[in-house]
Amino acid sequence: MNAGMMESTVHERAEAAQPGAAPGVCADRMPRHVAIIMDGNGRWAAARGMPRIRGHEQGARTVRTIVTHAARLGLRVLTLYSFSSENWKRPREEVEFLMGLYAEYLVAERPTILDNNVRFVHLGRRAGLPARVLDEMDRTIELSAGNSGLTLALALNYGSRDEIVDAVRSIAEDARRGDVAPERIDEALISSRLYSTGLPDPDLLIRTASERRLSNFLLWQLSYAEIHVCDAFWPDFGVELFNAALRDYAGRVRRFGDVGR
Repeated sequence: MNAGMMESTVHERAEAAQPGAAPGVCADRMPRHVAIIMDGNGRWAAARGMPRIRGHEQGARTVRTIVTHAARLGLRVLTLYSFSSENWKRPREEVEFLMGLYAEYLVAERPTILDNNVRFVHLGRRAGLPARVLDEMDRTIELSAGNSGLTLALALNYGSRDEIVDAVRSIAEDARRGDVAPERIDEALISSRLYSTGLPDPDLLIRTASERRLSNFLLWQLSYAEIHVCDAFWPDFGVELFNAALRDYAGRVRRFGDVGR
């Protein structure tokens, strides 16, 4: 994210900081963990006659707005689906641009992350990510490790089936050594081997750009999540749309298999 992009977010940050930006949801109706599939960057750009990379740049501005707002709301966890394991199939130029954008974002947004008491974590496989991305990611993880506010989980080079395969392999290796008996394998053990170990499962999944599929995202963890689909492309997804999703969630009755009360 370059200096021009950072300057253009000043208004967005100010908007998110206004006291009136609260979603109007009672504290006991707020989700602990919100996961977002950030869809529509390319279509946003195409609709404006721009190359796809301009959509990704605008999408990065939206990330700052939403992360800052979520931190100020006191949300416990925000997980953003940024780059899937299937996204490597995209044109080489676009992938290279995205990797550069991630590295720049991690540097440019580090002060925002630290100033807002955000803890940064990574979900996904490290193998295949460029060294610069890994270096900046590890630096941000290290510097923010002691923060006690929002946990920002960036799903980068992430695939849920990959995650489950890695968890099964880890358990199988323990079983091969005799450290885990098959009858001791349960949901808690599997959850403890996922990339998201230590995080609560998402209460709310938001997907932008009108899409209605999970796209290999948090398949295990989303078992009981409420789903909110937004028509707006991700670059147009701002504070008010995020608040609307929270209000939608607050109005749901979550039964978890029970008949409700």
